[in-house]
Amino acid sequence: MKPVWTERLILRNWEDRDRDLFHRINSDDRVMEFFPFRRDRAQSDAFFDRLRADIAARGYGFCAVERREDGACIGFVGVHPVMIEPVFPPGTIEIGWRLAPEFWGKGYVMEAARAWLDFAFAELGLDEVVSFAVWNNQRSTAVMERLGMRRDATRDFDHPAIPDTHPQLVRHVLYALSRQDWAARKKAP
Repeated sequence: MKPVWTERLILRNWEDRDRDLFHRINSDDRVMEFFPFRRDRAQSDAFFDRLRADIAARGYGFCAVERREDGACIGFVGVHPVMIEPVFPPGTIEIGWRLAPEFWGKGYVMEAARAWLDFAFAELGLDEVVSFAVWNNQRSTAVMERLGMRRDATRDFDHPAIPDTHPQLVRHVLYALSRQDWAARKKAP
């Protein structure tokens, strides 16, 4: 994948130097608050390798976010095929993110996500991008709303991969952004 540059960020494929940060965000209790698991180093490295290979093959995915000012990898933002059957039909693309806590609240997710939404609609020609989160994950749903995504309660779902040990994480809310709404936001001053 060719890196994407924004005002403050570089969106790129993963590099070996990012492994420590990747493990940290996938094992941090604050970052993973709405997930039923934490990844140990071996699990994190396996996930890292899978994402890197997918991005190399596809040209996009959950990509590393690097700050231009100092080269620090701060987490990931990207668009990725949703693989939750039968909830989503094949070809559904989601936007998602995960940053280390010290980088929260600085607008990095919004900046990167806007670039990825432009890519999804302009380059991939998608009609819709979705995002979803546990029903009470207000940090994530607030980002979705700021991106112009709209809640579609008719598409809320119980996540089939959440174990019975975590019933509070089963219900997910769905937000979507259509190509028309994206285009209208691009035209707005």
